[in-house]
Amino acid sequence: MNDETPTRILLVDDEPTLREPLAAYLARQGFAVTEAESAAAARSILIEQAPDLVLLDIMMPGEDGLSLCRHLTETRGLPVILLTAKSEPTDRIIGLEIGADDYVVKPFEPRELVARIRSVLRRSQRAATPIEETAFYSFEGWQLDPLKRKLTDPDGVVIPISTAEFRLLRALLDHPRQVLDRDRLLDMVQGREAHMFDRAVDNQVSRLRRKIEADSRSPEIIQTVRGGGYCLAADVRRIASGQS
Repeated sequence: MNDETPTRILLVDDEPTLREPLAAYLARQGFAVTEAESAAAARSILIEQAPDLVLLDIMMPGEDGLSLCRHLTETRGLPVILLTAKSEPTDRIIGLEIGADDYVVKPFEPRELVARIRSVLRRSQRAATPIEETAFYSFEGWQLDPLKRKLTDPDGVVIPISTAEFRLLRALLDHPRQVLDRDRLLDMVQGREAHMFDRAVDNQVSRLRRKIEADSRSPEIIQTVRGGGYCLAADVRRIASGQS
């Protein structure tokens, strides 16, 4: 984004008394806002438009926000901030685990939401343009393409990986043979506020192990360090795109 191109936000909420005034407020803050009253409407909009960030209500008729969040993070790689009710702590945890970047609890202060939007966008921009972005990670016969977010096993088979799993794996690959505690991993993977749900890291590690370990019950690549956190017990190489 630059000064001439406003940040594009897709606001998905079935309640017009919240959605419409919030859209107007965000527009006054300089954002270009598109409204959707349901997940189905959001999917239709996404065919024609590519927002920079999605604000997504969890509780909606029809397809709920968690289902749409999973679709957005796994297939589109879009930053997502969940709009949640106080009575939905489990849904907030699930949302963070499947790749949501942050959440705000209703009723919320619009200025806080704007601050969180800008924080998530800064984090996404830093992640999108790292040094050597075109270089593959290679470890134990596996390869991770950070640009396409594609994980390939030693036999050359592409293994589906969610946005949350990609972020976790990349954090580990950037710090091979180092012990990373849960707080640090949460900060690297989810950012602020996620420390409230340290079980999210454990669940993501378990899912990632099922994909890359020969035996996820006796992991050799992602090892648990008692009292410490997790460690990627493998050598990691960066291979420039086009090299074998």
